[in-house]
Amino acid sequence: MDVLITGVAGFVGAHLGRHLVDRGHRVSGTYIGEKPELDGVDLIEADLLDAARLSEVIEATTPEGIVHLAGLSHVGESWKRPDIYFRVNVLGSENLLRAAEGVRVVAASSAEVYGLVPEEEQPLTEDRVAAPTSPYGMSKAAMERVAAHYDATIVRSFNICGPGQAPIFALPAFAQQLRAIANGEQPPTIQVGNLSARRDFVHVDDAVAGFVTLLEQGHPGEVYNLGSGQAHSVEEALDELIRISGVLAAVEVDRARLRSVDVPLLVASTIPLSSLGWKAEKTLSEALEDLWDESAEHGPATG
Repeated sequence: MDVLITGVAGFVGAHLGRHLVDRGHRVSGTYIGEKPELDGVDLIEADLLDAARLSEVIEATTPEGIVHLAGLSHVGESWKRPDIYFRVNVLGSENLLRAAEGVRVVAASSAEVYGLVPEEEQPLTEDRVAAPTSPYGMSKAAMERVAAHYDATIVRSFNICGPGQAPIFALPAFAQQLRAIANGEQPPTIQVGNLSARRDFVHVDDAVAGFVTLLEQGHPGEVYNLGSGQAHSVEEALDELIRISGVLAAVEVDRARLRSVDVPLLVASTIPLSSLGWKAEKTLSEALEDLWDESAEHGPATG
């Protein structure tokens, strides 16, 4: 299959690109900024906000399928730049979907569209009305409306984690801080935000398999949750990462890392995706082991 991945330089995009190339697909990918190193992927610089450029990309690559991953994805940062999040995630996605009209598109959304849901009403099913509480979640909910208009398959990703994730996110930030402590580059204290939030963590390898399943078998216009079906608190994840690292460290809450609104629990029901033959194969511990191993390849922690 000829596949175009928007945001191929990103966390999930890079994993997906390598996965598809390894399986013999012809893969093109858009990026902005520094050109990534992705063997076998035809790399094309293109900004979602440049509608004309996106049309050129579609015309040049003639994809049979598109996985739309490009966009802004940090909940906390969205409170600082809500206008940019809406421009990129909503208007940028519309530019892409308009240019790709008639092509099969799998569009990445987020579990953040669900908002605050009582624990007794979870796991979350795809028919629940969206009620996002952050600018990021709102931008993704609006993107879904646009994607539905173009009959795209919509993927509500829960917390994807694993090697390659930027240290602006909690788990890789913890791993880098622990590595810095182990190397004597940081005092033995980890700076954290809210540890009580419980999330459905899914290993990036399982997430990639989910996107491929939906690219091949997903129904146009349908919404699919992508998660493990299990919830773990951020504190549990940190405790497990400390165990894996063997590093003794105190934990200190940094108020600057706390969000004005933090959803207490998000956990997925994955029946529609599972009915297509997909299931989560890897555990949170495996993702944390991968993050810890990867942290040895980086310099001093900045997260």
